[in-house]
Amino acid sequence: MHMDLSKVKMVVTDMDGTLLNSNHQVSDRFFELFEIMKQRGIIFVAASGRQYHSIVDKLQPIKNDIVVIAENGGFAMQRDIELLATPLPYAAKNSVLNVLDSVENIHPVLCGKHNAYIKNNSKEFEAKLREYYTDFKMVDDLKEFDGEILKIAIYHFESSEKYIYPSVAHLEGSLKVKVSGENWVDISSPDAHKGYALQKVQERFNVSPAETMVFGDYNNDLEMLALADFSFAMENAHPNVKKAANYLTAHNDDFGVERILEKLVNAQ
Repeated sequence: MHMDLSKVKMVVTDMDGTLLNSNHQVSDRFFELFEIMKQRGIIFVAASGRQYHSIVDKLQPIKNDIVVIAENGGFAMQRDIELLATPLPYAAKNSVLNVLDSVENIHPVLCGKHNAYIKNNSKEFEAKLREYYTDFKMVDDLKEFDGEILKIAIYHFESSEKYIYPSVAHLEGSLKVKVSGENWVDISSPDAHKGYALQKVQERFNVSPAETMVFGDYNNDLEMLALADFSFAMENAHPNVKKAANYLTAHNDDFGVERILEKLVNAQ
């Protein structure tokens, strides 16, 4: 495939299943390539369903030089400047939690800008949560919690698509309902998605879709893939994502992102 990558000014990548390998690690090669991109003035954006602090933890060495889109687009930061926050409407929180009351074996998480909140219960779930949310607190009753939240993330140990999605699908429209991973469903404001956040970031830096490269692997990446001429699905991506992207790259355990970034720095 011939691509003219000389015009690319912004690189956006999802984290889990995309930039991160299956052990949730970022490669040394990525950090080397990032330095070259930085010298060329290419803006780097990490976009994830993860919590802000958890994304920054993974990209610690470069955190002051990047834009972070967290919580699936509900929150975006550049260094200590908040670029965007799209909270879940307050009334929506308890109506979602009421629906979830009838669903078995699930673990809801209330996601705030700098903290997540879970019910004081499952040790096993707490261990899983730590990978995505470095900062979280236990509360006795999620319905009583009255702070601002960006989204409700719901975890099922086997399959989110099978065991969570059917019971919340009817909320789609008034809210954003996304199967964001094998075990997660995210519910947020209709504007809290990666596409909306990326559009704001593109406007802020005056970068067009023709100058944008995006990598993704799951349904919560679809809106942002649509905003880039250079949209890449990972080899391990969900079939919807492969269909939507203009290009395909290697598996996340086979340097799928880095292989294309190599081509990018060579083209510039």
